[in-house]
Amino acid sequence: MIDKLSDLRTQVRGRVLLPGDGGFDQARRPWNLAVEQSVPAVVEAADAADVAALVRFARTRGLTVSVQPNGHGATGDLDGAILLRTRRLDALEIDPDARRARVGAGLPSGRLQAAAAPYGLTGLPGSSPVVSVTGVALGGGLSWFGRAHGWVADSVTAFDIVDAEGRERRVTAGTDPDLFWAMRGGGGDFAIVTAAELSLHRAPDLYGGRILWRIEHGEAVLEAYRQITATAPDELTLWLDLLHFPGSDPMIAVDATHLGAAAEARALLSPLDRLPRPLADGRRTMTVAELGTITAEPTDPGAGSSRGELLTGLDDTAAKTLLAGPIAPLMSVQLRHLGGAFARPSDSPHGPLTEPYALYLFGVPADPATAEAVTARQRELACALPVSGRKPFTFLGPGETAADAFAPAALDRLRDVKRRHDPHGTFRSNFPVLG
Repeated sequence: MIDKLSDLRTQVRGRVLLPGDGGFDQARRPWNLAVEQSVPAVVEAADAADVAALVRFARTRGLTVSVQPNGHGATGDLDGAILLRTRRLDALEIDPDARRARVGAGLPSGRLQAAAAPYGLTGLPGSSPVVSVTGVALGGGLSWFGRAHGWVADSVTAFDIVDAEGRERRVTAGTDPDLFWAMRGGGGDFAIVTAAELSLHRAPDLYGGRILWRIEHGEAVLEAYRQITATAPDELTLWLDLLHFPGSDPMIAVDATHLGAAAEARALLSPLDRLPRPLADGRRTMTVAELGTITAEPTDPGAGSSRGELLTGLDDTAAKTLLAGPIAPLMSVQLRHLGGAFARPSDSPHGPLTEPYALYLFGVPADPATAEAVTARQRELACALPVSGRKPFTFLGPGETAADAFAPAALDRLRDVKRRHDPHGTFRSNFPVLG
């Protein structure tokens, strides 16, 4: 392997780090510090031409390339691939009249939101402002505004890519429908994205925030959550969080966003106002650039263990199961209301999300014993709740595969696209479709 990499530095203009180089360990580090990522080299591309040069270098030497803008979604299973960082590909162009944006592969969601907000426009952001826009889109993408506008991938209109032969290309539904279909939610197994073009959506008004209660009020909060989500319009999204942070008492929270006027939002959320007094109520009129403040997820890497599921319902039995006991050693159990545009037809690998709720279970594996306990508690809750057996691709974790996300027919089609567009296996995503 060392021989194959001996002249890598002469092929690209960006930074190349090999084992033993200063900064190598930090450069190969994934976002989830609980994942060990062993790679023979890290390349921080300077531009799209650098990406193309790297692909040609890898192909002629029988090597593979794995792309991670900042390490989200890493599984540790890179199989000796060169790790490509695309953080420096962070260009951003917004056409407010056409309601369209062009984003570089390394651009974080928060920067797109900040640039779109002054025009009363929005992308489709998730809970974290530091995840790359293109990374989310390649995984399908569950957004705060997905009930109104569907998968993040549904808003992508074009990809600028480097293909398996090292050629820079632009891919659309018209130029290459199969490849375009696969990349809108099938992961990064087919080409390397250097930029993407996507539609923006109107967001002249936005109201949202977190309301937090002691867990003793959990039954009443969960019942109000069920009541609101049963009739919520597509513009309203609610997430429910059971929280237990180290050194604090267990709590329950409702996180909300509403694409509309504050008065309308307050009326829709009025069942929450009839509950016992909360510990905190952060609801307010906000801009789309402030969405990351709602859940206040960490913006620096850390260790974590997660499990995602889709729920077929949230009946009385499921509600009692969620509140039956402490969530510890988990730190959070989150329910995301889906439905709306998520459930409508989508020309993407995952297709429509017919399940009404997504479940996300998170804990911190501080040591081997805790790691085992976190996994056991995740398994216990998942087995006790009405899960569908299918997962959003973007929720997959170490030990899971693309087969856990896609229906057999979609997976077969993804594999066919992979074999035709990358016959030599030059690209390896976090969750390979052939794995």
